[in-house]
Amino acid sequence: MDRELTRQLLDEAGATRNRDVLADILRNAYDLAGQDADRLDLKITRDALKELSVAFAMFAPFAAVPKVTVFGSARTHPSDPLYDQARRLAGSLSAFGWMVVTGGGPGIMAAATEGAGEGRSLGAAIRLPFEEEPNELLEGSDRVVAMKYFFTRKLMLIKESSGFVSLPGGFGTQDETLELLTLVQTGKSAPAPLVLLDVPGQSYWVSWQKFVEDELVGRGLVSPHDTNLFTITDDVDEAVAEIRGFWQNYDSIRWVGPRLVVRLRAAPSDDEIEQLNDEFGDLLHEGRIERTEPLRAEVSDNDKLDLPRLVLRFNVRRGARFRDMIRVLNTLPSAPPLPDTPPPPDPPGRNA
Repeated sequence: MDRELTRQLLDEAGATRNRDVLADILRNAYDLAGQDADRLDLKITRDALKELSVAFAMFAPFAAVPKVTVFGSARTHPSDPLYDQARRLAGSLSAFGWMVVTGGGPGIMAAATEGAGEGRSLGAAIRLPFEEEPNELLEGSDRVVAMKYFFTRKLMLIKESSGFVSLPGGFGTQDETLELLTLVQTGKSAPAPLVLLDVPGQSYWVSWQKFVEDELVGRGLVSPHDTNLFTITDDVDEAVAEIRGFWQNYDSIRWVGPRLVVRLRAAPSDDEIEQLNDEFGDLLHEGRIERTEPLRAEVSDNDKLDLPRLVLRFNVRRGARFRDMIRVLNTLPSAPPLPDTPPPPDPPGRNA
């Protein structure tokens, strides 16, 4: 595609940022036109791009608000104890300033929406010929987007959130939970807390964990440390503490070449860095865990330059063990305290 034509199109659209990426999108569309692509392939491309564009726009105003995605069955009845469990979980996290993201449908999704309230709920629904209509709180609002494809919907349910809770459900819940575990295990998604929440006396996730340990870990199909990627509980307070506590001191990671940069809310002491090296030296290809100033690539992107950071040459095959390191980082004496009471209510008229 001619560079001048690309420039003209971007100018006409008023694009002032990320023009290199937008130019690539235009060129890919142009290339498809020249390939005599199958009509179905073109429709998939068109529809996926269109609904992602709509979903990005819906989530954009809430980019700075922490979000938790709640997965669970659309078939869970309001009389089921799981329904109240999801509602209480969402209500508690909402009180601490979190927004709740769901699939926008009935069952557990409706329960989480009720608990958080319409003002703190977002939905990414799926268009099906049966079962999953948007729940009453989100139906007709600008806080839900209906998506044609499961893959685009799952992208939005995972991409936008900093925490995840799965309650018992069917194939869809298993699919979402296992995909999330796969993404985190392989490093394709940033570390985030995943809670598998049940109700007292039920065995859904305990039985699931036994299968994982016996058939997956036992056969060497996953690492024993991969069970660190999730927390199983039947206690809402414990689930909320796991979600919030994950971000007590740990903030984010970024790869810069072969080095992994870990951004924190408080700088660890020299003794604490020695402790980290003693305990997590097995995570490294070589070298040590060290304190660092923002690296050149971070400075170029103005990427969280105010935060203290550590740098290490991380072995990606040890990704599940990194979860243990995050837990230690969050409990260091230098870590900031986690507020144990919810913040004041939002002022009238505030959206999130």
